[in-house]
Amino acid sequence: MKKLFTLVAFMACFLGAKAEWVTDYEIDYSAYNGFPFYVMGYVPEWYDGVMTDFGALYGYLNDEDFEKGGDWSEVGTVTTNNGGATYHKVLYTSAQWHQYFIADGIPTEMDGSYTVKALVKATEDCTINVNMGWGWGSGQQAGASVKIPGSSEFQEVEWTYSGIAGTSCNLVAQPGTFQGTIEWKSLTVSHNEKPKKPTVWQEWLTKDGQPVVIDTKPSDIPTYMGNAEFGAWPDWSLEKTDGININWRGDRTGEICAWALTMGRNAGDTGADGTADGRARPYPADIEAEEGNESNHVFAVHADQIEKIDDDNSIQWSNQFWIQSPQGWKEGTQVRIKFRYKAKLDAKTGTQIHKQHPSDYLHWEAVGDVNFTTEWQDFDKTITFNGSQANGWSLAFNLCAGSTVDAPQPANVFYFDDLSWETMVLEEGYFVAGSNAKEGLEYDFDNAIQFEYSTESGNYTAVVGEAGAYVNQVMISTVRGNDAAFKSNTLKPSGVIQSDPDDWHDYTAASLAKVNLPGAGIWKIYLDDAYIAMAFEMLEGTLDEPLEITPNPTEIVIHGKERDFTSSEQEGGTGQPWDNQFFIKAERKLAAGEATVLSFKYRSTVSAKTSTQCHGEPGAYIHWAAIGDVNFEPGDWQEFSTDFTVAGEANDMQSIAFNMAEIKDACDYYITDVVWALKDGSETLINMKDGRNFWIKEGAGTDPYQLEVPETGINNVVNKATRSAVIYNLAGQRVSKDYKGIVVNDGKKYVAK
Repeated sequence: MKKLFTLVAFMACFLGAKAEWVTDYEIDYSAYNGFPFYVMGYVPEWYDGVMTDFGALYGYLNDEDFEKGGDWSEVGTVTTNNGGATYHKVLYTSAQWHQYFIADGIPTEMDGSYTVKALVKATEDCTINVNMGWGWGSGQQAGASVKIPGSSEFQEVEWTYSGIAGTSCNLVAQPGTFQGTIEWKSLTVSHNEKPKKPTVWQEWLTKDGQPVVIDTKPSDIPTYMGNAEFGAWPDWSLEKTDGININWRGDRTGEICAWALTMGRNAGDTGADGTADGRARPYPADIEAEEGNESNHVFAVHADQIEKIDDDNSIQWSNQFWIQSPQGWKEGTQVRIKFRYKAKLDAKTGTQIHKQHPSDYLHWEAVGDVNFTTEWQDFDKTITFNGSQANGWSLAFNLCAGSTVDAPQPANVFYFDDLSWETMVLEEGYFVAGSNAKEGLEYDFDNAIQFEYSTESGNYTAVVGEAGAYVNQVMISTVRGNDAAFKSNTLKPSGVIQSDPDDWHDYTAASLAKVNLPGAGIWKIYLDDAYIAMAFEMLEGTLDEPLEITPNPTEIVIHGKERDFTSSEQEGGTGQPWDNQFFIKAERKLAAGEATVLSFKYRSTVSAKTSTQCHGEPGAYIHWAAIGDVNFEPGDWQEFSTDFTVAGEANDMQSIAFNMAEIKDACDYYITDVVWALKDGSETLINMKDGRNFWIKEGAGTDPYQLEVPETGINNVVNKATRSAVIYNLAGQRVSKDYKGIVVNDGKKYVAK
């Protein structure tokens, strides 16, 4: 079937266009009758369409864990959505830490910022951690400390995330050991979106293998590889060696867009890896006349034989089909996949991303399940290659996704037509974009500057920044044409950048690599791709003055109270390692990936281990890991020093918490000469004089208190005067020059009118 492609581009005037508030995800829990997400040991219950967390004294056990017995009593059963699974509800004798999903499958963008609004209520005031995650590895979650007020009425609670580095996220609520009840009614996730440059797509499945840009006019493509109407595969595509299609082992795989695999066909002694297993090998899909429409031809896959290959699950991919492109796609690249499809019998298929050779698995997540019926349907979906999907080549269909060893699907025939693999047009090379948060200058990736190559020096160079628009941070990428692709393919130099064309830094590929420069100005960047190194030189501007960082001389004393037994030490114990705590609170929130150094002197009255955590405000837990354990000893002062980089799970943290009830006994802890600063020495994160950055909690059930709060009255505030460019409000937050009220500049307070 012939097909004409048209791209309708609405070219709005982006200059002066305003950002729009966009809702990315919303869930009304009343649409469900039970927990609809993956269960992580705790199962919120449903009452009148409200998702209810009854607190840390309740647990939910599957049959296997229930049979093991434990320190609990059964109080009922709970069933997940649509009768999916049943769990035993139990009552513990002491609080157990718990967590659960409140959202999943949230579409997000690289480096995005998102606002979550939930209708929620709690039986008493509580602060819980909620992680936005795009994976389960290190740095793949952003934390937020969420305060839920105690109330008998539902209230809208709002919180935010920034620096999200994934394209599909979940939200995991972590009430921890909170024993009250939390009820969730609905939730939305939104962001403020700036106007985007329209995407230009290009078609990759042409008969001659050449890309065709789809513009505003129909492209002249009389036949193309995604259309079975081209008649037949070329002779070379059907060549066999020892009964196996030769292209499975050849270098022309990318020239064929429609592959198939069926049990009992194209089997041989060895596969692509030389393994002798006799299993079926992929082959160019069959082309047949469409039943009832003989003038049209389609791709057909006859799944007559269904049985497992290796393990039991392999039965689901015993028969497969692929839509293949001629290359692997860089991280952040968007691909639009379209096709027509039907089957002889109704069936569900799963999809995966594969590597260059069909049947060479890469990643489980692709376009989701595809439900076939006996009537033709149209499929049209855009996906983004991210994380483990990067460098994927093809979309694989597992044609027997509903089969099990005991209940295989019946034989079926799957039909595909009008295959279209379109990708965004991206420029490749080296590109740089700059920003200056102090001056409100944001990144403009669409107009990123391209590096130029000099045959004389053998280097690439680019100049970023201009008079009136100095930059102090840059991102360098290997692609241009889409924000997500630009951010996903950046280069990260090692070490601290200096203004010196002879100070070369090795670089590596990394997502979202933002390079901090030692001053705002016009910068020339040198890039040597042969030696994988780059250097920086300020052509105009002002280098930052070196910051002299001295230890804060305040001597802090924490009188740790004797705590109760923990539940692991004694049945019914309520003690916790965080009953006594010490906090070092930064002057601002810290973003994931920020590298800092922390040092101090310390001693104690008895030997005591302290664990550490990341918090927002003191007492507002975000993440379990900070600087590791610190072992206090009596006697002379000990010295502690460590590099501390903010984990992705601790994004927007502001405090390091020391849990000083790891031991049961009372203990006095002493700390002094604290330094907490950025690793490059450009900023101290605490003041160097008084105790306002230090907070203490002494005893279970008490609130943290600030060691020393500076006077904030206006009696010592002078009128507005000439000030430097950087000013702060009384909360220590950097503000613009137009800010009105009391500000701090050069260590002094002023009234900004």
